[in-house]
Amino acid sequence: MNDHEYYSQKPLPIPGQSTSYHGGGTGYYNQNHGQGQQPMPTSYSANSQSPFDTVFDDHVYPASSHQSGASSSRQHLSQQYQDTAYHGPVRVPSEEDIAYNHPTDDIPLEDRSGGRNKNNDPEMQDHVYDAPQPQQKKPRSGRISMGQLGMHGSNAKRIPFVVYFFTTVQVAVFIAELVKNGMATGSPIMIKPTFNPFIGPSSYMLINMGARWDPCMHAIPGVQNATQPISWPCPNTTTYDVNAPTMKCTLSELCGFGGVPEPWYNATATMENVPAPDQWWRFITPMFLHAGVIHIGFNMLLQMSIGREMEQSIGSIRFFIVYVTAGIFGFVMGGNFAANGMQTTGASGALFGVIALLLLDLLYSWRDRKSPWKDLLFVMLDIVISFVLGLLPGLDNFAHIGGFLAGLALGICVLQSPNALRRRIGDEPPYSQVVDTNGFLRQGAPPSFFSNPVGFFKGRKPLWWVWWLVRAAFLTLAVVIFILLLNNFYVDHKECSWCKYLSCLPVKNWCEDGNLQITTTNNKRDLVFAAGLEQLPRFYAHFA
Repeated sequence: MNDHEYYSQKPLPIPGQSTSYHGGGTGYYNQNHGQGQQPMPTSYSANSQSPFDTVFDDHVYPASSHQSGASSSRQHLSQQYQDTAYHGPVRVPSEEDIAYNHPTDDIPLEDRSGGRNKNNDPEMQDHVYDAPQPQQKKPRSGRISMGQLGMHGSNAKRIPFVVYFFTTVQVAVFIAELVKNGMATGSPIMIKPTFNPFIGPSSYMLINMGARWDPCMHAIPGVQNATQPISWPCPNTTTYDVNAPTMKCTLSELCGFGGVPEPWYNATATMENVPAPDQWWRFITPMFLHAGVIHIGFNMLLQMSIGREMEQSIGSIRFFIVYVTAGIFGFVMGGNFAANGMQTTGASGALFGVIALLLLDLLYSWRDRKSPWKDLLFVMLDIVISFVLGLLPGLDNFAHIGGFLAGLALGICVLQSPNALRRRIGDEPPYSQVVDTNGFLRQGAPPSFFSNPVGFFKGRKPLWWVWWLVRAAFLTLAVVIFILLLNNFYVDHKECSWCKYLSCLPVKNWCEDGNLQITTTNNKRDLVFAAGLEQLPRFYAHFA
């Protein structure tokens, strides 16, 4: 509070008069008692002010005679000189002033806010005597612990609609698998001719319900150009006896979904002129199918933990793009390099894409973590263990590899910029509105690309453009590789001789399991192939 507000209004004492002034609820009474002198009543008008008069002068409070003498001397000077100093605006004291301000409390460096916000009153801003306010501490680096996400926006608590949707559908589809297998074979899980170790339906039923299986998707040498009819196992088969009725289905009956073009089974059939199977959607539908209770249990546990947390951090749209793209990319890679008789199901490829996002989150928030090297070791250990498990018989490790690579490429494209880069360029991500800690839209936030495409690119720094070129390069690379894989799957049919070792161990002929093979036994030609994902037992299709 400005110290001159009260005494600038106080009338000065005039010899011969006695005045009592009450202002702002505080009274000032001046009595001069000298030896042999009578009290001298004084009365000055409000316009007679002295430049020497302050709140600390002796005459303000009752004083002794020598104090009265000093005050009288100043009063005499005030009659000879006109006061030209500016003492601030004259203001009528309010009740708030009476309640919170007292002249005896006007002590330098004392906080005199009195419970009210003095910043709202420009007259109450005392820049001279206000004590300095403590500065807000900056957040220290290394505040992110192991297991926590550190990207910008990682503290957001959005509703994970995508995770809830896929989890609900996948559980419902698995229940349908069990019901359909029970209706076809008499048991919800495969117990004949062998037991499914993952406690689920038979591989034939999974093929019929949409698993990725090459003979239903494109032309295969030895099948489309076969000269004799081939009998295939039916979805309800429970035996390996080639003479059993359930072992005499056509390829269309096994594939389902309206069937596929049947091979000609004559001498004129070639790979070029025979209609090829075209159930391309088998790159998508396997994400909703699972081989058993253990299979779906592990996947849903991972999906409802790291998947849900990741979607809450990056948003449903970006999570959906990475999840679905990683799943499809994994099945496309498996179709190119996995055994051509192996059926593949599960959301593992999509979840490996989410694991790739965890690695990117660690790298993006490296300097903000307490123990970044320990976090990196933990994440890499998880990734290595997952890929090593994919080397076991029947597991399609190419779906894992493809999903992980797609997650890395798409993550760089759609995730927000690394924390260190954001601090350096001083830019906020354009994906969403920038909201501060108080819930207000930050001033100067870049507009959305969809609302203002031109304004989105205006005023960007060179480093921002470099990072977006990196994103564009990864997106282009992912699209090009995806197109090349599709072209090889449907047109070129080129094989990689050593790639199979990325999905198997060269022991006990594990790397040969799942391949379609034409054999001759007892003057009968049989087509032998393994059941597929999770290494279900082999079964036989024979020439009639």
